[in-house]
Amino acid sequence: MKYIPILAIFASAFLTGCNKSQKSGQLSIAVIPKGTTHIYWKSVEAGAKKAAAELGVNLTFIGPPREDDRSQQIDLVTNQALQNDAIVLAPLDAVALRDSVKGVTDKGKPVVIIDSSLADSAGFIASYVATDNREGGRIAARHLSEILAGKGKIAVLRYMQGSASTEQREEGFLEEIKKSPGIEVVSSEQFAGATASQAQDVATNLLTRLASGDGLSIDGLFCSNQTSTYGMLQALRGKNLAGTTKFIGFDCDATFIDALKKGEMHGSILQDPVNMGYLGVKTAVAKLKGEKVEAVIDTGATLITPDNLNEPKVADLIKSQLP
Repeated sequence: MKYIPILAIFASAFLTGCNKSQKSGQLSIAVIPKGTTHIYWKSVEAGAKKAAAELGVNLTFIGPPREDDRSQQIDLVTNQALQNDAIVLAPLDAVALRDSVKGVTDKGKPVVIIDSSLADSAGFIASYVATDNREGGRIAARHLSEILAGKGKIAVLRYMQGSASTEQREEGFLEEIKKSPGIEVVSSEQFAGATASQAQDVATNLLTRLASGDGLSIDGLFCSNQTSTYGMLQALRGKNLAGTTKFIGFDCDATFIDALKKGEMHGSILQDPVNMGYLGVKTAVAKLKGEKVEAVIDTGATLITPDNLNEPKVADLIKSQLP
């Protein structure tokens, strides 16, 4: 009998805490990016935090340090679903993450997918909030064809197998560039890998293979994400070839802006990661509140070039993605 009062006190405290939590009605959202090292994901985090502050929800932003750690991201989805009311996820593999996401939604918790699509998930995810990646690739192809006057040889450096967003960009680029019969794609099967150092090594080897005398045997290059673009730029600089071929990248980096100003790059396709994080959280909260949400939300893609860097809208978009 001596222990009953103590147990009663603990039980009362527990119930009081639960009741306070229920009364507060504060929702909790976990945002799980592909990685945490690139500035792109820090921009997504800034947008997510802005939405969370406006809506009065608790936010957890947590992801694997490397963008090829599928098992860790799967564990994060499972664990964060136990602690939060909804998940906002940028899956680093379109197939590998599907079962874990389906398991979360089967338990009644909504998942909003951002940045990169999840295979065969339209029937169970709450919404897909992302860049139209295929169109982003098409924009890059049209610009490269234009500055090459519709003729020449080009190479594509892909990002990583299983990454739906970059695969769609690459497919969109290759589909669109076929509309310029005078352009020949001489290499499109090299993958940069998850890190900048891997990307630079792969790019260096690719440039060595494409060397012709003191220059290159190609007239243009396309890279499909920040890592591959950065690696290619450093490889070109390392071989003193920066600016000798027309080079279109993807995403934003201070190094890219510098390269555009110097004529070492000729364009990059910018996403809007701040808006993506913002709308991802807003959509998850709307779903939790029983509101209607759009199945697909396009956050936009913008071509930046040396000629439009100082345009107000472009400058604001760049500023939102730099430290």
